Amino acid sequence: MAAVEVILLQRVEKLGQMGEVVRVKPGFARNFLLPQKKAIRASKDNLARFESQRAQLEAQNLKRREEAERVAERVHGLSVVIIRQAGESGSLYGSVSARDIAEACTGAGLTIDRSQVTLAHPIKALGVSTVFVALHPEVALPVRVNVARSAEEAEKQARGEAIGVEEAAETVDIASLLDPEAAPQPEV
Repeated sequence: MAAVEVILLQRVEKLGQMGEVVRVKPGFARNFLLPQKKAIRASKDNLARFESQRAQLEAQNLKRREEAERVAERVHGLSVVIIRQAGESGSLYGSVSARDIAEACTGAGLTIDRSQVTLAHPIKALGVSTVFVALHPEVALPVRVNVARSAEEAEKQARGEAIGVEEAAETVDIASLLDPEAAPQPEV
């Protein structure tokens, strides 16, 4: 299948900068770049139209980038807590997805969409992780995600304390287990 040439209307990670003419697979262009308004098909008419509007598009992009940088400065160091059920070993009964992180960030005052959360793989264990939120194609904000069973456990994790299997409260005398006569006998 032949590649399709498109003109990028904004920076696309691992593809190119605004204004570049790139060759991509037809499905990527048809299903992602064109519907998301990140690119237009490369033709003589579209290339001429892009060049005439280039200054305006670059000005809009610069304005959106500066706005995203201001938001990133305002919420720098954002940390969210997500409460989930987990087993004794710390594995979650399910996982924390980009949607969960987006909802937690919205609750913390940063209104984002789940498509803006960059998550390599779902979080499947308790602990503190760092994910990135793309506010603009050129601006990413690190967000600390604290996944815990309860608010108290989240506070301990935030302080850096290890959360694990709790030690038994009682100590057992091994000699008493092996020698029944040595064990204290109940009074009758």
